[in-house]
Amino acid sequence: MVAARITVNGKETPISPAAPHTTVLDFLRERGLTGTKEGCAEGECGACSILVARPGVNKPTDWVAVNACLVPVAALDGQEVVTSEGLATAGEPGKPSTLHPVQEEMAVRGGSQCGYCTPGFVCSMAAEYYRPDRCAHADTDGHTDAEHGPNGFDLHALSGNLCRCTGYRPIRDAAFAVGTPTEEDPLARRREQAPPAPAATEYTQDDSAFVRKSTLEETLRLLRERPDAVVVAGSTDWGVEVNIRSRRADCVVAIDRLPELRELRVESDAIEIGAALTLTEIERRLDGEVPLLAELFPQFASRLIRNGATLGGNLGTGSPIGDSPPVLLALEASLVLADADGEREVPLAEYFTGYRQSVRRPGELIRAVRIPLPLSPVVAFHKIAKRRFDDISSVAVAFALDIEDGVVRKARIGLGGVAATPIRALATEEALEGKPWAAETVDAAARVLRAEGTPMSDHRASADYRSAMLGQSLLKLYARNTEAVPS
Repeated sequence: MVAARITVNGKETPISPAAPHTTVLDFLRERGLTGTKEGCAEGECGACSILVARPGVNKPTDWVAVNACLVPVAALDGQEVVTSEGLATAGEPGKPSTLHPVQEEMAVRGGSQCGYCTPGFVCSMAAEYYRPDRCAHADTDGHTDAEHGPNGFDLHALSGNLCRCTGYRPIRDAAFAVGTPTEEDPLARRREQAPPAPAATEYTQDDSAFVRKSTLEETLRLLRERPDAVVVAGSTDWGVEVNIRSRRADCVVAIDRLPELRELRVESDAIEIGAALTLTEIERRLDGEVPLLAELFPQFASRLIRNGATLGGNLGTGSPIGDSPPVLLALEASLVLADADGEREVPLAEYFTGYRQSVRRPGELIRAVRIPLPLSPVVAFHKIAKRRFDDISSVAVAFALDIEDGVVRKARIGLGGVAATPIRALATEEALEGKPWAAETVDAAARVLRAEGTPMSDHRASADYRSAMLGQSLLKLYARNTEAVPS
């Protein structure tokens, strides 16, 4: 087995003697690359943002921004990383470096104030700068929406970056001023070549191990031998446990680059999504083909998190406040579970058995999520939270309805945050199906929906508020779908 190594700003360096739980953030800072900062240690501020070369959607390689505070450095064995220091072009001996275009715009437009958050903003901006399908975003009169610049820059690329000096206006100006990469830009040229292949890794220090096998079969055999192992993909959940709760594991098994978990297939009767595809990859590859998922993605954490988070991870934790389960419940999704003995398919509605508990057995992985076709035409995802973006939901409601000739033929409603597990609103579905899509029907069903689950009171919302929001969400759906649906 080749010694674990990582390429940082074009220079290869060994990972040893870092402990297997050491984050990329700490690894970089220990080597003098202090532009990468720790702000929150849980993926909410973006001060630690770096670029990683990943398989591209429109080109062989995409430069993807991720939270260095969450990812174990061993997870990037054999991979290629660029930090804020690596964006500038080195000058001749005795002469200063040339700023990267993103750095230049941040400087001349006053986007850097105290400077603590600046390197993270610069890396996230650079990822958007190099996005291959970024193009002019304006109508014939030159107007753009509030979240896109005339240069096609999507401000959602910065949704995981915080500026504590409230310097957002000049940062936005800098983002909207950047041009397009030149042909001489080395990072732009790098996109034309394939990213480094995933390295089979067995990295051990101080009786702790980080392991990445080459195939799903090898991984499942390992998990049978080590049922105590912690399984990670984007590490957006486990990274928080390591940083905030000081959790450690004797064995961590990475599944994020397993080819068998990274397929996306559209078949005649279903769409199958690999459990280790990141949410950003799913979003860009589906390109709106599943409208309910398209509504979910912008509201799921931040772009930095979506660049690492996976559906398998979001479902595997069993959290009752995960954002994807309500949507997938409304889509009547099922999970393909795999272990060393084979595979089985379980409807998501039967997957959760209790608080952070499921039917998944020790040594079993979520291989894929299957969404049956055809899709219901009337859909919506309502996330009620204290912030518009990048927040934990107090209540999440997903709707998928078939309405024909003014009658609700089928209704599927997924709920999150109102019970010990994500649930289907079965009583409300029954109150809608076979009834006219009319105000009287919806008002009665909304009263039923308010009582679904067992809404609790906690620091995010009271039980009464949650119940009110459940009912209101159905009324909102009706208000937005009265003219479009035949009556």
